[in-house]
Amino acid sequence: MSESHEAAPTAPDGTGPSDQPALKKAITPKLLLLFIVGDILGTGVYALTGKVAGQVGGAGWIPIIVAFAVAMVSALSYVEMVTKYPQAAGAALYVHKAFGVHFVTFMVTFAVLSSGITSASTSSIFLAENVLKAFQLEDALGGATAGTATAIALVFLGLVALINLYGVSESVKANVILTCIELTGLILVVLVGFFAMAEGKADFSRVVLFETPGDKGFLMAVVAATALAFFSMVGFEDSVNMAEETVDPVKNFPRALIGGLSITGVVYVLISVVAVAVVPIGQLTEASTPLLTVVKVGAPGVPVDTIFAFISIFAVANTVLINMMMASRLLYGMAKQGVLPGFLKGVLRTRRTPWAGILFSTGLGIALVLTVRYVLAEETISALGGTTALLLLTVFGLVNISVLVLRKDTVDVKHFRTPTVLPVIGALTSFALVSPIAQPTQNYVIAGGLLAIGLVLYLITWFYNSAVKARRTRFRHPDDLGKS
Repeated sequence: MSESHEAAPTAPDGTGPSDQPALKKAITPKLLLLFIVGDILGTGVYALTGKVAGQVGGAGWIPIIVAFAVAMVSALSYVEMVTKYPQAAGAALYVHKAFGVHFVTFMVTFAVLSSGITSASTSSIFLAENVLKAFQLEDALGGATAGTATAIALVFLGLVALINLYGVSESVKANVILTCIELTGLILVVLVGFFAMAEGKADFSRVVLFETPGDKGFLMAVVAATALAFFSMVGFEDSVNMAEETVDPVKNFPRALIGGLSITGVVYVLISVVAVAVVPIGQLTEASTPLLTVVKVGAPGVPVDTIFAFISIFAVANTVLINMMMASRLLYGMAKQGVLPGFLKGVLRTRRTPWAGILFSTGLGIALVLTVRYVLAEETISALGGTTALLLLTVFGLVNISVLVLRKDTVDVKHFRTPTVLPVIGALTSFALVSPIAQPTQNYVIAGGLLAIGLVLYLITWFYNSAVKARRTRFRHPDDLGKS
């Protein structure tokens, strides 16, 4: 069917046609699966493999499996919600329907938005560091490395904004290409592991070696490592913000979401085993690009390290692209619901992309890169990654509760229903991983700072909505019109 024959979009209150065009339904089942796989695979596994090993030693696969289990339980809650309410806005929409408290909905919206921006910022900085390594610029630039990396990160955020503005079809097709490159890079790491094993250079005894920093016990170390490893599992929640642009979301989301998360879980376990078998744990922990180190150590003399550096760039680029797509759709969706100012629901009539959300989220990403990059310096990636996980775990806990609350809300569509016990387990485990036993203080500081900005924006939104409501009330009464 051509675009000219599509039904006019209705206003959020359902009173009639809206003056904004609808988002284009361009995401097919295969594209959706690749979108989810591509979003989960990326910066987490490429950047934090060594950090997780630093928490528990060679047994880094244990927190990966635990993080996968926690993510899968919450993913099933998301499947129920997105098939029940196939609209953009995701978690914020579900919490809004469950509790109806404007302030809570706003803060959940901002928490999800912040998680996407922190993830994209983490990825853009890691991408910049890979660019420096790929082109061997570190020695040439000397002390100017940090400034150059920051400039590269900002330029890339601008490029992603242009791709998103051009169209969702183009953005998703770019995701397909980048996802294939991501998978190629991870397959290369696994093959290098097999090559090292054949050469007698892999030590699989390290895979069962448990080491913790300081005096942490087994349980505490695994919990802390799981909270960090969870950053590698996030991404599936981004896809629900694309519901309005997905073909038949009620039918296609369950298989794509569960299948995509399962594929990435298997890949991550393989990577965590290969990494510690090939590279000594201490060396892996200290590496700024751990998987590149695995390739160099596992296949010395074979010119795959340069190729892998370029693969890493494209892999991380995919994470930035998808996170910024999510953030812009979230802003658009919640602006339609009246939770955010109305100007954020602006859609380009020609390309049918949410231009206001794209520009606003890009601006936030640029501000975060400039701020955090110079404050945290070397700890930037692990701190932003941990903060992303902290924010999303809090949101996942609320989504699991929302599933239970909304069981009383019946809808006309047939939808997926997760077993009742799973949302309960999901809420408990998510909140446990948000507690101080799992999170370092710096993550609370960054998250608190972001949410404080959210509080300021909430007040701005409240005044904006109050002004709009007052203006509509004034124009609704002829007597008032005559007095003005």
